[in-house]
Amino acid sequence: MRGRTGEVGARDLRDFLAGAFRLPADVMLPADETAPAEETAPDNDRSTPGSSHAKAFTPAPPRTPARTPDPTEHPSQPSATPPEPAPVDPTLLPFLAPDLDTVPATPRTPTSMASPSRDSDLRRTFPAFSPRPSDRDGDGNGEGVPHFADTWWGNAWVTALEEGALDPKRLLRGRSYAEKGHVDAITVTPGLVLGYVQGSRARPYRVQVRLRTLDDADWERFLDAAADRPGDIAALLDKEMPKSLAESGVPLLPGPGDLAPQCSCPDSGHPCKHAAALCYQTARLIDADPFVLLLLRGRGERPLLDALSRRNAARAARAAQEQEPAPLPGVGATDVLAHQRERRLPPLPPPLSMPAHPEQPPAYPAVPGGPDPFALDQLATDAAARAHALLSTGRDPVGGLTLWQDAVRLAAARPGSGLTVTTRSLYASLAKATGRSTPELARAVAAWRQGGIEGLAVLEEPWDPPAGRFDRARPLLLAADLPAFRPWHNHLTHPHGHVQLRLGRDGLWYAYESEPGDEDWWPRGTPDLDPVGALTGLGAPSEL
Repeated sequence: MRGRTGEVGARDLRDFLAGAFRLPADVMLPADETAPAEETAPDNDRSTPGSSHAKAFTPAPPRTPARTPDPTEHPSQPSATPPEPAPVDPTLLPFLAPDLDTVPATPRTPTSMASPSRDSDLRRTFPAFSPRPSDRDGDGNGEGVPHFADTWWGNAWVTALEEGALDPKRLLRGRSYAEKGHVDAITVTPGLVLGYVQGSRARPYRVQVRLRTLDDADWERFLDAAADRPGDIAALLDKEMPKSLAESGVPLLPGPGDLAPQCSCPDSGHPCKHAAALCYQTARLIDADPFVLLLLRGRGERPLLDALSRRNAARAARAAQEQEPAPLPGVGATDVLAHQRERRLPPLPPPLSMPAHPEQPPAYPAVPGGPDPFALDQLATDAAARAHALLSTGRDPVGGLTLWQDAVRLAAARPGSGLTVTTRSLYASLAKATGRSTPELARAVAAWRQGGIEGLAVLEEPWDPPAGRFDRARPLLLAADLPAFRPWHNHLTHPHGHVQLRLGRDGLWYAYESEPGDEDWWPRGTPDLDPVGALTGLGAPSEL
């Protein structure tokens, strides 16, 4: 009896070990996994009488561990309690079918390389674009598809992609992926665009697009061409790519075959739809900021601007050395001493004529650890303008401004549109010096550009106007088929809460806009003596 019991226990133990690693019958493998091939039976398998070691080994169904047999129970007698199902291995839970109640199915995503905290002058990370409506026509063959990009340089990138592709259908699918927002955050470094694209599987694909960087000789030609045309530099700072700069003999924009895609998917197309999607989204990045293209070619925005500043300073220094200094009017020291001995002084020379306008300051080179050359240039230009006004009129127009007002004036005088890298740095330093935040400074700059110091006062100082012009404004608005605006101090607010008029102490009406209910008012439009005229340009009367 003891030998019989030991044989049954050993057989149950072998059956349990064989079925412990077998998936249940209702388990579904993911679409991208292949079921493992059947294993062959091990050489020491003697669990089945008459089995051959050359036959395929099929694991037994899952069973519970063998329990200790009762001496009073016959081995062949069936158990009164049915065997419990084998517990599910926790490592298999992510692969179970969706209808199992054990764990809800959650897609697994790989760790993204998009780390904005690692960004530097030679590495920039951009968040994923939101989906946008597809602009493809309905014929399905791609003919008549409008341009994907919004600028000529963005469309040049798209043209290089499409003319170098081998399969137009893959391009259409990649374009659809890009429009539907399947491309995750994008990282751009010299010569490389990296991103993850969500395909048909749960795990996104890792996609790279490589582009040859420019050598030192190419960059020297580019810097010479940019230094010869200051307008091109100003256009770059305004996020525009001048054609004259792109056609200066340096291959900034790629041509057919220059883009080298690589994807972790099994598709061998050139490019596959995932690489095409990343290329289309990169065109939108280049649309918004041409410095992304220059970074791909090997130079970041800050090093490039520093190199241009140093080149301009060197050119200005060479020009100053080559130009002979003009003789200054005055009296020689020997003449002064000779007349001093004779106790009579020579007459003073006539004063110099007033220049028509202040001259431009010299270009300041960038020195490691030194001040920002662009900030120095702006301060020198502002000091020259104030000195010219003081000499010509006898007064300083900004001498009575407070520290905050002068900071707003300096920020508003910054040329260009949009917050570039240098503008953001200027705003941050001015806001820190005045104890304000950068959004407060940006709002104050908008008010200063709207109406100068009076516009800033309208933004920050509500007051109670006397009867007269303020009281006549509401009937004028009603006569223009506008609703009844709500009064508060010198403010008149639209009942929908998205438009506001403010009366300044100078008698002008200043228009403001906000999202309905947000009370986040920003100056808009041009001040006007007529309240209805101040609303011109904010929208049609039906929208107001």
